Amino acid sequence: MMTTAQNLGPVLALTDVAKSFTMHMQGGRPLPVIDGVSFEVGGGECCVLSGPSGIGKSTILRMIFGSYRCDRGAIIVRDGTTVTDVAAATAREVLALRRRAIGYVTQFLRAVPRVAAIDVVAEPLIACDRGAARAEAAVLLRRLGIPERLWDLPPATFSGGEQQRINIARGLLRDLPVLLLDEPTAALDAASTAAVIALIAEKLKRGAAILAVCHDDAVRSQIAHRLIDVTPFSKVLRP
Repeated sequence: MMTTAQNLGPVLALTDVAKSFTMHMQGGRPLPVIDGVSFEVGGGECCVLSGPSGIGKSTILRMIFGSYRCDRGAIIVRDGTTVTDVAAATAREVLALRRRAIGYVTQFLRAVPRVAAIDVVAEPLIACDRGAARAEAAVLLRRLGIPERLWDLPPATFSGGEQQRINIARGLLRDLPVLLLDEPTAALDAASTAAVIALIAEKLKRGAAILAVCHDDAVRSQIAHRLIDVTPFSKVLRP
């Protein structure tokens, strides 16, 4: 486990957050998932959500990203002098926040068919300068071991591990205040995993607040400054 973190103050803060889903196939019965989630993540700090599978860790990441709306509570993201409560933000405000402040690496690559891998990675920066964006994308693709002969091919033709590395490169292309990682090293070999760990360390040095879900004990011990146990917040484990 990492032992030092930059003391840049909380960049991400959750206060009394709750989430349930509506079971439409069961007459609209509510299914509580988590309740009372409260924690902070500082700049330059990596926190890893811990606890058994299925208790709501990925749900917490999705609420921070704005994919899920929470039932109650506040989700504060600080971007310089701008503070946004994701829980109260409009859809337009959430999209703007994602562009400027929140990166999200999931286990699943969602890419437009027939778009070249290098352009999938470069897309978050292409609006600024396509050539520069592709150059930065190329650096990450090399570091993650994606052969150059694959760069102009669509990622849908790649193996699962290659697609995951494309996903990671796209998510890490920009330096953003908040970075959400959902099993970032799943399906990766040892060399690719080491490259991802090194990239995470670089993001932390630049002041990112990182929140991750990681079931690999070896990886977790190398990236985490602190573990946040989701078990006390979980409604799934309660009768």
